[in-house]
Amino acid sequence: MDPVRHLKISVAILLLLVSAGTIGFMSIEHWSLLDALYMTIITLGTVGFKEVHDLSDTGKGFTMSLIVVGVSVLGYIVGSLAQIMFEGQIQRVIGRKKVEKKIEALRGHYIVCGFGRIGSLICREFFSHKLPFVVVEKHVETLEKLEESGYLHIRGDATQDESMLKAGIKRAKGLISVVSSDADNVYITLTARGLNPELFILARSSDESSDIKLKRAGASKVISPYVIGGTRMAQSILQPNVVDFIEIATGSDHLDLQMEEITIPPDSVFAGETLVSSGFRRETGVIIIGIKKAHGKMVFNPHSQAKIDGDDTLIVLGEPLSIAKLEDLILHAGPASIIKQQLKRHSHHE
Repeated sequence: MDPVRHLKISVAILLLLVSAGTIGFMSIEHWSLLDALYMTIITLGTVGFKEVHDLSDTGKGFTMSLIVVGVSVLGYIVGSLAQIMFEGQIQRVIGRKKVEKKIEALRGHYIVCGFGRIGSLICREFFSHKLPFVVVEKHVETLEKLEESGYLHIRGDATQDESMLKAGIKRAKGLISVVSSDADNVYITLTARGLNPELFILARSSDESSDIKLKRAGASKVISPYVIGGTRMAQSILQPNVVDFIEIATGSDHLDLQMEEITIPPDSVFAGETLVSSGFRRETGVIIIGIKKAHGKMVFNPHSQAKIDGDDTLIVLGEPLSIAKLEDLILHAGPASIIKQQLKRHSHHE
């Protein structure tokens, strides 16, 4: 039986005993309610106080019975409490060990520092896209929300090396620092950059003057939610149709059109091809609206003869099924000779 249920039953029995003892003393010894209740309590508590009044033989027998039953019930209650406390503590320890093992097994994951309004939204998006991540949070009340969410997390100060190492920063792909204080974001960035020089660090800035400090501290990119929010609201008035299009293309709630990025593997059969010879538009129907070159340059609205190199990232716009088809084509293409022959054959026909 559940130990909590054990405890509830025991308390109910104890209350019944108190009631029965009080009524018993009132009936047998003809005591007042207060005297009978007092005698019942000290008897069940085995405190050894003197009887309120002299007991009759019947009263003595009743008292002995009350002591035997009462001590048994009290012992049962204490045992149930100990079981609840012990099992709860064991479960917490075992659960924490399982979480730590999962965190230790992470590779190429992201570390989210801070689980406030912005941090929780980031985690929700990561979770929906099945992106591995772990949250570092130090506030107890926020940790309770993390427990309910089921996200991998550790309790600690993200400005401390120990917390970052527990989160697997040396194995991580990126870090997002979104705590409310710009000073803390700077310290977190400094700590993370010192532990992993190759780490991608995205930091939140509340003040424009903090942008430079965060970049000096080692942030790869700095974003101000207030600037983005204000600009977006202004554009909703100035260019409402443009904003609507962007929301459709980038919002997760819209299923008819999406904007995604797909990286070309270094050994891809499409490395060295042009957009037209690759046949991406023809085979899948997606629109290539940009190419992020491996060296960092962004090519907007590339022409048909734009060359595709390994490690380039395509910014594509299209229906989800079309984007999935393109991703499958790029990542699971067959031998180079067969693919190129097929693409060239299609090009000649056109």
